[in-house]
Amino acid sequence: MERLQKVLAQAGVASRRKCEELIVSGRVTVNGLVIRELGTKVDPELDRIELDGKPIEQEPLVYILLNKPIGVVTTASDPEGRKTVIEIVQVKERVFPVGRLDMNTSGLLLLTNDGELANGLMHPRHEVDKKYIAEVKGSISEEALAKLANGILLEDGLTAPAKVKLLKRTAFLSKLEITIHEGRNRQVRRMCEAVGHPVQKLKRVQVAFLTLGGLPPGGWRYLTDFEVKRLYEIAGKSA
Repeated sequence: MERLQKVLAQAGVASRRKCEELIVSGRVTVNGLVIRELGTKVDPELDRIELDGKPIEQEPLVYILLNKPIGVVTTASDPEGRKTVIEIVQVKERVFPVGRLDMNTSGLLLLTNDGELANGLMHPRHEVDKKYIAEVKGSISEEALAKLANGILLEDGLTAPAKVKLLKRTAFLSKLEITIHEGRNRQVRRMCEAVGHPVQKLKRVQVAFLTLGGLPPGGWRYLTDFEVKRLYEIAGKSA
């Protein structure tokens, strides 16, 4: 017997946290009964589990690394008709992004239908590093670099210390390598804005040990078994 939210996550419905929201909102039934209580135990082999009236079926777990282009949204669907990351990868499994990149940010994005792993990688306690290359407006000062590294007070609180490396500085533009382990919305952009240097171009180049390699914008590949195993270790899970 497994917890209902875990079964949903492993079936590729969504991350475990999102699956919990689906349960509480009354969209999930087990053997015809609406289940709202988190932690309810089910047998995926015997129980009929449905989401919005449609049966949930276990599917093979897949793990994808995408080089997200600028102008693509990190959602499964978009009401405004913009291109989504799901349209780029076009696999038969119901994958979803692990975290997100805003529409104007490019770079490394993981997609999977393994909700348990996704939840582990996104959980703050695991402090998974995410490295960005940011081109910001103006010639950034050493004082501003120190502020970025030590923590910036944003509207949602003080950011954790970051690793900041100056790659280039001219009178009009500075290029930075910024590594953070938090997952706040548009965090790097807001950090740079807070020190007076708005981001003009932003690309995520690494998540944990994974890099883009030679993937072009819009290119993607499946993770190797070894890479998946390492991610499980980082997320505190057993494969």
